[in-house]
Amino acid sequence: MSVKKISDAILGIGVDDTTIDLFESQYPVPTGVSYNSYVIRDEKTAILDTVDARATDPWLENLAEALGGAAPDYLVVSHMEPDHGANIAKLATLYPEMQVVGNAKTFLYMEQFFGADAIAKDRRVVVKDGESLSLGAHTLTFVFAPMVHWPEVMVSYESTEKVLFSADGFGRFGAVAKYDANADWASEARRYFLNIVGKYGPQVQALLKKAAALDIQTICPLHGPVLTGDLSKYLAYYDMWSSYKAEEPEKVLVASASIHGHTREAAHLMAEKLRAKGAKVVEMDLTRTDVSYAVTEAFRCGKIVLACATYDGFLFPPMENLLAHLKTKNFQSRTVGLMENGTWAPMAAKLMRAELEGMKNITVCENVVTIRSAANDAAKAQMDALADELVLK
Repeated sequence: MSVKKISDAILGIGVDDTTIDLFESQYPVPTGVSYNSYVIRDEKTAILDTVDARATDPWLENLAEALGGAAPDYLVVSHMEPDHGANIAKLATLYPEMQVVGNAKTFLYMEQFFGADAIAKDRRVVVKDGESLSLGAHTLTFVFAPMVHWPEVMVSYESTEKVLFSADGFGRFGAVAKYDANADWASEARRYFLNIVGKYGPQVQALLKKAAALDIQTICPLHGPVLTGDLSKYLAYYDMWSSYKAEEPEKVLVASASIHGHTREAAHLMAEKLRAKGAKVVEMDLTRTDVSYAVTEAFRCGKIVLACATYDGFLFPPMENLLAHLKTKNFQSRTVGLMENGTWAPMAAKLMRAELEGMKNITVCENVVTIRSAANDAAKAQMDALADELVLK
């Protein structure tokens, strides 16, 4: 990924990371991830954010090309997370006359990461919500976006070219070089949002209200492709995701955590019964699927069936893991059916129900499927009853 021309004055100098396996040490990124950074060239030159330490050298090469021998006047820091802020101190050393722009919390976290002396106080430009910085023909207005998804986050709106530099907002997993205009933006943007930002729906809603007052023609996020053209579809996705609404209200996720395969077989039979009744169903084996994909699908669907084996008197860990992640991400407003398996003391339904009670507006179906080792006729009858209930809800 080299320098990308966004306009005559705005350049993308981000870097693709195609060797990383886990983003934030937990999310699989089979097509990599991009660390985006931007330069605005005007009477004053501004750099907007740095990149992860994994990408320092190619980023500095891109930066040097974009600057063309000039020295930057400003570094604008929208987000202090290390995948964007790792090179702040290094850049400040390279360009000792450059000023660093951020808010009060930005500099608090900067001191925590780099020490109190990394950025001298006389080099700091501390901005407040709604304040602007003129670069000449271009002006940046800073809009605070606390908890989207860190407390110090702010986005920058450039009013001349109507560009929103959106920090982690509208980000996406995947290297930019592996994305084209015909690709499905929503697939990996959805997984990125719901797993990383999803907990903070109300804060995203507040930012969307602020953004609605701006004339935005281009969105420049810190991960993923620059967004242009009809932006309404991206805004609509963010409104839906941050409102905790199901994209497909009638779709059913059947997620199973099976030790020896019998619970998985029963979950598949349940899925087939739902399909026979006209339901759209997606199945996930939690022992073989990374939890980030299961979380994403759970938010996408309006209904869920959780099928779990009892393990040492508790939930089989893959199901426990999913429920913990859902609770952390503020999962809510869904209908859930329960299936349990236990050879001598099935406990999974009771335990799953207890976890779900800690989530907001979750409707648990009255019919519960209990399997003793393998599904028999009685369990299959319970599946029929649960399928009927789910389809009618």
